Amino acid sequence: MSYKVKKMISLSVVVAIALAASLVFVACGKSGTLLNPRKPTTLTMWHVYGEQVDSPMNVYIEQFNSTTGKEKGIVINVALMSNASQIGKKLKDAQTGKAGSKDMPDLFFCHAGDAKSLGTDNLLDWKNRLPQKDLGEFVPSFLSDGTVDDSLCVLPVSKSTYMLFIAGGVFDRFAAEKNVSFSDLATWEGFFDVAGKYYDWSGGKPFCAIDFLIRLAELCAISDGESISYKDGWYDSDNPAFMSAYDMFAESIAKGHIVVSDMYSNTQVMTGQTCAGIGSSASVLYYNDEITYPDNTSEDMNLKVLPLPQQAGKQKVATQAGVGLCAYKTTDAKTEAATVFAQWFTEERRNLEFVLTTGYMPVKAGAFDKIGENSYRSEAYKNLYDALRSTVATCTFEKEPAFDGYYSKVYELYDKIRNIQKNLKAGYENGKTCEQFVEEMRSALFGVG
Repeated sequence: MSYKVKKMISLSVVVAIALAASLVFVACGKSGTLLNPRKPTTLTMWHVYGEQVDSPMNVYIEQFNSTTGKEKGIVINVALMSNASQIGKKLKDAQTGKAGSKDMPDLFFCHAGDAKSLGTDNLLDWKNRLPQKDLGEFVPSFLSDGTVDDSLCVLPVSKSTYMLFIAGGVFDRFAAEKNVSFSDLATWEGFFDVAGKYYDWSGGKPFCAIDFLIRLAELCAISDGESISYKDGWYDSDNPAFMSAYDMFAESIAKGHIVVSDMYSNTQVMTGQTCAGIGSSASVLYYNDEITYPDNTSEDMNLKVLPLPQQAGKQKVATQAGVGLCAYKTTDAKTEAATVFAQWFTEERRNLEFVLTTGYMPVKAGAFDKIGENSYRSEAYKNLYDALRSTVATCTFEKEPAFDGYYSKVYELYDKIRNIQKNLKAGYENGKTCEQFVEEMRSALFGVG
């Protein structure tokens, strides 16, 4: 074979190899995607951000679908709007195929405990999907809160804490006559004193409805320096500061000064049953502009928001709450689509805009400093973020318990306390004492599960 022929064959081989390499580059390097705008990948989603048609989350889903989703070939379909207290059970029912349950969603929001129950092997580990640079922008404790069995399977997209919401006009009238002020509500001692005065002033109405009583008692104990211990997936009775705090709340309930909320405290404030409510910062999303009383009269809510009361002279602590984004493992294309959405939704500016419409805290460290640069939906939202900034500046954030079955036991306890609350009047008429009611609530605490 001549040199010329050999050279031509060699050149052909080189060209063929180069062409193949270029095709590989186009298929895998340049685009590197399993997504196709002409055949979009659909992801079903369950979320907890408002159980109404105009949910803020739905607005962002529509925005994603019409922009980045359309460009890359991704469609997000919201198949269920639930709430954080119920979505864990619904997910487990879907996973196990319980009769009447919906199909397991591709994307969903839940607590770390719910994720553990579903099995972390079934969920994407966001550490393996998101660039380290992106993960480095998150508040470290928020990432830690979403890490289960060394897997970042619950990506933080928003975080909440507890706030004290007050019907401003009602409180002003009460405060003028009883010589109290918002500053009295800075400590639990002052809070319970105000609650007693309000009960007397209002003719027997409780001052405040509380959504998370057990967690408040736990925070008080942590503030006192106690390390909370658990036994068999529940609180250990050998926690002196915790039991003292629990009894403090139980005594106020027994006196009718406060109540465990029917479900969410904002409902009781909006109907004039109480003057105040302690709930998630995201509760602001559900407060109406008016209080509507049973006789159909109404008045302006004039919602005020204060940081949670603290133990006087002790370290200030706050709960770190809120669900995160999970992706169920199915196909590689859906994994890629879920990753695109997660990056899009947690981009700092977009994330900040989202939380400012829902009452949450942003998850990127730099966003906290930019909250004040934004306009607020209302004066109530401004009050909320003023209180949140104070909380962030002065408190240590504590993770919530995340063991399997925790929340079901919490809600069982609250049901028991609600039944005790309903029987207070009849019980006192039949000779029961406040101490006996407190003992009933103590028994309820350790009689769940």
